[in-house]
Amino acid sequence: MKQQLVICVENEGYEASLEKRKLYVKLKDEAASKHNQIRVIDESGEDYLFPSKWFVEVTLPKDTEQAVLSAA
Repeated sequence: MKQQLVICVENEGYEASLEKRKLYVKLKDEAASKHNQIRVIDESGEDYLFPSKWFVEVTLPKDTEQAVLSAA
């Protein structure tokens, strides 16, 4: 499964779990999408649901994306 990268643009109330302007891995979760949420792996290393408006999807050059994902 292809992983999608997102950038956090809001973290109100979750400052310990999310850092603004940081890349996160988005996990596919169709049920969450229906409720305007996305599932990401946060600072704890666990996956949690957050409002989708807190993130912006990004597309990186293939080599850069592979390097980022292999470092995760």
